[in-house]
Amino acid sequence: MAQYTPAELAAKLKDGLLSFPVTAFDANLEIDEAAYRNHLAWQSSFDVAGLFAAGGTGEGFTLTPEEAARVVRLAVEEAGTSVPVLASAGGSTKQAIQNAQDAEAAGAEGLLLLPPYLTECDQEGLYQHVSAICSATKTGVIVYNRANAIYSADTVARLADNHENFIGFKDALGDIEHLTKVYAKNGDRLFYLGGLPTAETFALPLLQLGMSTYSSAMYNFVPEFALDFYKDVRAQDLQAVNEKLNRFVLPYLEIRDRVKGYGVSIVKGGLKAIGRDSGSVRPPLQDLTEQDLADLSALIQKAGIVPAGASL
Repeated sequence: MAQYTPAELAAKLKDGLLSFPVTAFDANLEIDEAAYRNHLAWQSSFDVAGLFAAGGTGEGFTLTPEEAARVVRLAVEEAGTSVPVLASAGGSTKQAIQNAQDAEAAGAEGLLLLPPYLTECDQEGLYQHVSAICSATKTGVIVYNRANAIYSADTVARLADNHENFIGFKDALGDIEHLTKVYAKNGDRLFYLGGLPTAETFALPLLQLGMSTYSSAMYNFVPEFALDFYKDVRAQDLQAVNEKLNRFVLPYLEIRDRVKGYGVSIVKGGLKAIGRDSGSVRPPLQDLTEQDLADLSALIQKAGIVPAGASL
């Protein structure tokens, strides 16, 4: 059973770093429960505000509904007493409702709603889609503004007016005019989080647009560095942020951008580099090449951000 009301959850999430744990797979690309539990125990031992199970970095797009429910349940069991665990929902409206209800049954505190599958859609259709999912669960719902799900400021306000459990807006576009309209229209009724790839790159300027937090993929393998980076962002310490960008984040992006889909692969590569292997990624993604992994390992060492207890 959830420990937070939707409003309490929003208050908890808006002022701390968020992350999406990888989903551990074995040699047959099946869920590795022991490795996943071990990763969650480590991730939840730090001062992170929320963990989103079976999300993008968790390769939720490769999981069956049954696997997604299992991953969320494992996350709640392993980390739910230490940190709020949220789930993801996607696909058709019916599938997203199933994901939402499975997550609620597993004890998840909230839900990130991914874009609908494939088709183009306009504002009324998006409203009806999100409204149906909000009505199907009591947990807090956060929409993900990306791909074919671009929510206007008015649609966001309409959802907020009609659904108490609609609590958050995550953005993966970085359109300043659009974000300004959404925040100006909705204010503190919602919380706002950055969701652009490698969110640290954009965190400081987006803070000025009301995005008080973001989801950090690199928290998976360099949690202390990720938390220190977030503190610098919230303190608006431009010098400290730029130093960390140059020391690690920007060279990390250079490796990430070598192959499409490396945004997830590089995170599992980072875990392998520090001795916390969570297995390979599932197709259509592909693992880092040996050279890319060697470059990432060298970068972690050069940046001086090897986590405590790592075997790098």
